[in-house]
Amino acid sequence: MSKAKVRLSAKEQELVVNADWILTKNAIIQKVYAFFGQVCETYQRLVASNPSLANDPVFALAPKISKGDQYEGLPWVMLDYPRVFSVQDAFAIRTFFWWGNQMSITLQLQGKYQQFYSNAIQQYFTLRSGNPHAQYPWYVCVNPEDPWQHHFREDNYIPASIFPAAAFSQLPYLKLAKKIPLDEWDDMEFFLQETYKDILLLLGNQTL
Repeated sequence: MSKAKVRLSAKEQELVVNADWILTKNAIIQKVYAFFGQVCETYQRLVASNPSLANDPVFALAPKISKGDQYEGLPWVMLDYPRVFSVQDAFAIRTFFWWGNQMSITLQLQGKYQQFYSNAIQQYFTLRSGNPHAQYPWYVCVNPEDPWQHHFREDNYIPASIFPAAAFSQLPYLKLAKKIPLDEWDDMEFFLQETYKDILLLLGNQTL
C-alpha cells in the first residue's frame, strides 16, 4: 500500500531552508538562562538578608535552572529556589519563562508546608487584599489534580481577588502565581524581584 506523500506548507518550506530563525531562538534561550542566573543571585540576597530565612533548611538547597522545548510544544526555561519536593510535601518558588506566552513566578506548597503556612497566607490576602502591585495581580491554582501545569487558562488559575481567603487551607495543594507579558521585558527584573519579596512577606517570615 502506498503511503501519502509528506508535504510541507508554504510557511514550513520557508522556515526549513532558513537556519537563522532557529539560531536566533537558541540565542534567546541562552540569554534567558543567563538572566535567570542573575535573578537567582537576587533571590539569594533577599533570603540572606532575612535572618529568619537564611538559616531555614528549605533555602539551603542550591537553586536549579533547567530548560526544554516541549511545554505545550514551546520552549521554556525554569528556575526553582527553594526547591523541596517529596511524595507528600512541596515547597518551591518557581520562575518560569514560556516562549510566546509569559514570564511567571509561582509559590507552590503541599503537605506539611501548606499546613504550616496556610494561616499566614490567609491573613496576607485578608488584610492586604493580596495585591500590593495592582498591575500584576495574584492568581490561585484551582486545578484539583495536576500541580505541574503552568498555563493561566481558567481551568488552571483564577484571580485571587475572586477566591475566598478562607478556602486556601482546603486546596489539595497551594499554588499562587503572578505573570508578566514577554513584551514587558525591560520591567522583568523588577517584577521578579518585587514578587519574590512579596512571597517572602506572604509567608510571614515564619520558619519550620
